[in-house]
Amino acid sequence: MPNLQPLDTIERASLDELQNLQLQRLQKTLRHCYDNIPFYHQRFDDAGVHPDDVKTLADIAQFPMTTKEDMRLHYPNKMFAKPMDDIVRIHASSGTTGNPTITGYTQKDIDDWAHCMARSIRAAGGDRDSIVHVSYGYGLFTGGLGAHYGAEKLGATVIPVSGGMTDRQVQIIYDLKPTIIMVTPSYFLNLANAYTEKGYDPKKWSLQVGIFGAEPWSEAMRDTMEQTTALKATNIYGLSEIMGPGVAQECLETQDGLTIWEDYFYPEIVDPDTLEPLPDGEPGELLLTTICKEGAPLVRYRCRDLTTLHPGTARTMRRLARIKGRSDDMLIIRGVNVFPSQIEEHILSMPELETVYQVEVRQDSNMSTLLVHVELRPGSDKTTTGDKLQNAIKNNIGVSCQIVFHEHGGIPRSQAKAVRIRR
Repeated sequence: MPNLQPLDTIERASLDELQNLQLQRLQKTLRHCYDNIPFYHQRFDDAGVHPDDVKTLADIAQFPMTTKEDMRLHYPNKMFAKPMDDIVRIHASSGTTGNPTITGYTQKDIDDWAHCMARSIRAAGGDRDSIVHVSYGYGLFTGGLGAHYGAEKLGATVIPVSGGMTDRQVQIIYDLKPTIIMVTPSYFLNLANAYTEKGYDPKKWSLQVGIFGAEPWSEAMRDTMEQTTALKATNIYGLSEIMGPGVAQECLETQDGLTIWEDYFYPEIVDPDTLEPLPDGEPGELLLTTICKEGAPLVRYRCRDLTTLHPGTARTMRRLARIKGRSDDMLIIRGVNVFPSQIEEHILSMPELETVYQVEVRQDSNMSTLLVHVELRPGSDKTTTGDKLQNAIKNNIGVSCQIVFHEHGGIPRSQAKAVRIRR
């Protein structure tokens, strides 16, 4: 694409320069939290630590972690470090299992977020000539507005479609010819199918790059998206408590994991059971500390996402491996740890099956049974396909399951985040 904009200096700075900047910002953030958020003042005192104790980046491990439950207990705004007069926007999680987690942004926070998102779109190959089709939801959910302001910051043209209205989205893609789409991977596949059903060919459409996030997805999903359409699939990561999308982004030139914008977010990996720090290269649970945020900074926030930290490639900053799943979404089936993304890889490798699926665990007496709900494509044999999928899951994941077939459309299609676990 023409008119590619230059990288920020820090993206290709030396490791020493990056770490010196991180340390300065971390020290300032810890002081900001201690002085302005009573929760952190008390929590640091109880742990016997003080912001002045941080002399190196490794010293952050002395400080207590923050959880989603902490944010819910301090609902709505007791975790804010700035008065409401300084807060220019509010975002929130859905709150389906309790109080929502509320995040407040100062104008600087909004500007920083737009900068991180513009950097992310740039890393995915976007520029001023790009036309960005935003299918993330707008509103309290961070996806739509985060993508929107980032694309505008980059100087791109934005089509703010939001979620839903699939037929209308298909027509907009056909008529306005966007070059980048930002959307959940599950809904993207719905759009691609609808595009085909309309009589159009997704291998000939204008979309060149997809920036996919808001739900875990697999390499098999990438293969499916790239083989059935004419775009390159890149991964974006974020969460509403930390900022929204744009915490990390996969670079188009490497497609080898998510580059964390470490000048804004300091990552750690810990053992999800013991919570002890793990070195780079070891898989575990991701913690993030915001090191620039004014309105609602967080220290060592437990993201619950399971991943691995690797050295940088396309940029100086480290990379996150593809999110394996969430520690609180892990299913334990007769002693075997199972993530929906593991099952997804085998479903997507089978042309006999549609790409939609759900998993369910039933408890009968003392026995857990895994049910995998799928849709059979026309002309495929149910018995042969069921046996093939059962064997693949048993041989590769180590757990037996039952396959439940549904008619076409029997499994709900997502217009936002896919619901992979049937409760």
